[in-house]
Amino acid sequence: MSEKTCCFFGHRTIDETEELKEQLCEIIEKLIVEERVDTFMFGSKSRFNDLCYELVTKIKEKYPHIKRVYVRAEYPFISDDYKEYLLKNYEYTYYPEKLLGATKSVYVKRNYEMIDNSHFCIVYYEERNLPTTRKSGTKVALEYALKHNKTIYRFPL
Repeated sequence: MSEKTCCFFGHRTIDETEELKEQLCEIIEKLIVEERVDTFMFGSKSRFNDLCYELVTKIKEKYPHIKRVYVRAEYPFISDDYKEYLLKNYEYTYYPEKLLGATKSVYVKRNYEMIDNSHFCIVYYEERNLPTTRKSGTKVALEYALKHNKTIYRFPL
């Protein structure tokens, strides 16, 4: 069976409600059952990402075949001990080679990597949550995913 993938990205802070968790679980399970998604890609540095990881991990109890992949934006080379630590929580981890040498844009490029390698994107994006001192990484990633015709599930609904 070929892998079908879904990635997650969103704001660092979110309005975390039971309704949001229920809606996310419904979409994640629908992707597993109806779309045969078996791989979920995660980045870091956002509460939305952490929440989705928690939900996918819980859903994995029902669907043990699904895989969680941590796409690192830091530490291109890791020790065996750190890799072992990460693999207690994920089935796989990697650092995209194209991120080598990236500076401030490393998280944007990491998000592009996840989007490029995903069929579906689950996104938490609110206009009112945009930073005023810099570009929103979530907005940049969402625009990229739209431009590349990805199937997007955007929250909050």
